[in-house]
Amino acid sequence: MSEPDLLVSPKFSAQGALLTWESSRSSGPGGQNVNKVETKIDLRYAFEEDPGLRDHEKALVRAAARTRLDASGCIQVVSQRTRDRKKNLEDAREKLAALLLVALTPKVPRKKTKPSRGAIARRLGDKRATSEKKAARRTGSD
Repeated sequence: MSEPDLLVSPKFSAQGALLTWESSRSSGPGGQNVNKVETKIDLRYAFEEDPGLRDHEKALVRAAARTRLDASGCIQVVSQRTRDRKKNLEDAREKLAALLLVALTPKVPRKKTKPSRGAIARRLGDKRATSEKKAARRTGSD
């Protein structure tokens, strides 16, 4: 069951040929419908074989999806949110796209900052006021 390409970002889309899905019976609400209709979707993406990903990007995806990797190294995404197979397939595709987007978005390094003079003065003033308040309590109870 080959899929159309999955657009993750303007710079990357997962190849549809590497996406496969299976349906099975879902748990949860649906009454007798649950016992006869296969609406649960198990979507797998063989990202290791995708030529659009460089080696360091594959490492990032592997780290982000470490709990979702199956024995063959594919990312496995399951959806059984609704009682409709088509909607569950779209939901699984959205989950996979979100996972890949988070993994492939570069982390912005934190810039060290210093508090301003005003912030330091306010903090010290608050500390002084609290100290005086507590000191007043001590001297008043002797």
